[in-house]
Amino acid sequence: MTFGLARRQLRPRVPVRPGEGHRKAEKDRLTSLEGLAALSLDALSSVAYGPEAIVLVLVTAGTGAIDATLPITLVITALLVVLVVSYGQVIAVHPDGGGAYAVAKKDLGTRVSLLAAASLVVDYVLTVAVSLAAGAAALASAYPALNSHLLEVCLLGLLLLTAVNLRGVAESARVLMLPTALFVLGILGVVVIGLLRGHPAAEVGTHEPVHVTETLGILLLLKAFSAGCSALTGVEAIANGVPTFRTPRVRRAQRTELMLGGLLGLMLVGLSVLIHRDHVVPRGGVTVLAQLTAGAYGTGWPYIATNLVVTLVLALAANTSFGGLPVLMSLLARDHRLPHIFGLRAERPVYRYGVLALAALAAVLLIAVDADTHKLLPLFAIGVFIGFSISQIGLVRHWAGDRPPKWLRRAMVNGLGAVLTTIVGVVLLSTKFLEGAWVVVVAVPLLMLLFSRVQRYYTEVGRELGLGRIPAPPGRGGIGLVVVPVGEISEVARYALTAALAFGDEVVAVAVHSNPERAGALRDAWARWEPGVRLDIVDSPHRSLVEPVVGYVKRLAADGRQIAVLIPEVEPRHRRYQILQNQRGILLATVLRARTDVVVCLLPYRLKI
Repeated sequence: MTFGLARRQLRPRVPVRPGEGHRKAEKDRLTSLEGLAALSLDALSSVAYGPEAIVLVLVTAGTGAIDATLPITLVITALLVVLVVSYGQVIAVHPDGGGAYAVAKKDLGTRVSLLAAASLVVDYVLTVAVSLAAGAAALASAYPALNSHLLEVCLLGLLLLTAVNLRGVAESARVLMLPTALFVLGILGVVVIGLLRGHPAAEVGTHEPVHVTETLGILLLLKAFSAGCSALTGVEAIANGVPTFRTPRVRRAQRTELMLGGLLGLMLVGLSVLIHRDHVVPRGGVTVLAQLTAGAYGTGWPYIATNLVVTLVLALAANTSFGGLPVLMSLLARDHRLPHIFGLRAERPVYRYGVLALAALAAVLLIAVDADTHKLLPLFAIGVFIGFSISQIGLVRHWAGDRPPKWLRRAMVNGLGAVLTTIVGVVLLSTKFLEGAWVVVVAVPLLMLLFSRVQRYYTEVGRELGLGRIPAPPGRGGIGLVVVPVGEISEVARYALTAALAFGDEVVAVAVHSNPERAGALRDAWARWEPGVRLDIVDSPHRSLVEPVVGYVKRLAADGRQIAVLIPEVEPRHRRYQILQNQRGILLATVLRARTDVVVCLLPYRLKI
């Protein structure tokens, strides 16, 4: 250790300007506009399917029921206002991120925090899968030849998103800013031009007969409301990703949340007004949004360009999860509820293992449903509304406990949000249970079990290691015996024995041979060399190296002595030659660590060629 320290002290130090590291770290973080692009596409892009989800439910009661789209959207927008205000408070109270998980952990106890974490994980994974599947389906609508390759398109998009996010959230945000701006301008253009025209400019798609199977009652209105609430997924992502913002983080994140709420509410209400005015019903081969786009722009290049941008943004909406879930997983790792590897960050502020885990889970889900959006939608939004309700209830407990100025008004806002989101969650679960929502009901408890088991493991490990307690003084005895496996007399053997003699007073070299003549020749050469180290030769009738050495070390360790095994490994100068070296040393080290309690050291001997 002293030798290594001395070498580090002799290296010339590169002068670092004061604050340079902090400025570089800040540069990699998000501004408000970059945060809108990186963390809000899930919510913003939901206007492509949120209003349509309402229409598809209402039309089962006849075309006249479409008139209820606007009042339902206004109620959803009011809920959006409550959520935006609430999550602005979440950001201020929990600036380290985590959203519903952080709120539940602080104010609602362990079990509720596990429920919040599990529901958020499910929601983030589903967001990636749904966004990619919807984007692939929209692209296939423009290019029908892709209809038989939807899964391949989704997996390719997932691969690209993963690669971009592994480079850093800020970089991915800059990539997404242009598509986000084009999408928002395109949808607002549909609303403004559509309203100014006074009537649709063109009609697309094919007429489909409407089959009335429901009556327009409270239950159908609740179903339509819960279906339309899919437009609210992603509202919480900014609160979960607060640590990725530049200083002042809280103010920037709150500003981004307000921008998200304003834009999303304006687009939802504007599109619903057009649906109500033009009495838009589902048509074959096109989406409701495509019908509204044709009504505003006609069927020329603006129509095609807008649909391509919508396709792109639906695919990129998955980036919301890449910005939020790795941060959440790092918080879970910090709380010992996930493996600590998820709390590690690369040189850039990126939780790479969280990004990779999200990509793997989304890929498995897409493969399982063959990239079919209709199989994913029944699972969608349930997890996020569980998180919504938990965060609202948790903040009510927070305000009631701390009682800061104006706490009662804040608690009433969060209480109203808790009631509304709980109602939506219950309706979602009850109406979609048999359609696939049961998968979420199973997945969430399994994730909670996983978190609790991981936490129990870390607790038991900490108890066994004596973490938090002052241990007895360390023993002062050195290594009792150092064992050095050798094959023949060489510079590698000399190098290894020299290092071994520096470790301990007693060193023994061990060689494995199956040929008595070669064993005798090695013993004679050893005697002529006289290295001052005893040589033991172990017979191996089966020409095995690992098992004889492991057995030899076990016999030496039987008397309780502290033993170290020093294994020399030849390392070529260039990596391309690594495959030409035998890997028996690494294999021996692995087996020794698995089957014995001895200290195992790999000693590299670096070649100059």
